[in-house]
Amino acid sequence: MRDADSGELAGFLPYQLSVASNAVSALIAERYRKRFGLRIAEWRVMAVLGDRGSLTQRDLTAATVMDKVAVNRAVKVLEERGLVARVPNPGDGRSHLLALSAEGRGIHAEVMPLARATEADLLAGLAAEEEALLRRLLARLRATAMRLGGAAGEEGPQQA
Repeated sequence: MRDADSGELAGFLPYQLSVASNAVSALIAERYRKRFGLRIAEWRVMAVLGDRGSLTQRDLTAATVMDKVAVNRAVKVLEERGLVARVPNPGDGRSHLLALSAEGRGIHAEVMPLARATEADLLAGLAAEEEALLRRLLARLRATAMRLGGAAGEEGPQQA
């Protein structure tokens, strides 16, 4: 049996990014899953709404870079728990905006310090210059992927 990190796939950048992202997300999620009962997709939705404010579901899907079905499921769970609410969209009477409820804002305020502490733990082994370089390179890779994806990128991400 072959080691999962020893084949051609292990050197494939999309695979490396996906595995690293999943590992980091799972670490963060595990640190607050038991306390708040949130899955990764639900927390990502809450994090974006907490950071950006009210958004349409379409804008939320683009901002989370998640599949629209995953966003829809996460929003449904968060609405059922009273953490997210639909509010009228003053810019378009046919749609609604999604916003954190008071309880959702409270949880967001409690979880963000835990997420930041995990980020600090992950980056602790890097020098400041390495961290800055990592952030710049990730931003460039994302911008290039969005440019290369064009309209296809609007349909939702594909896992490698």
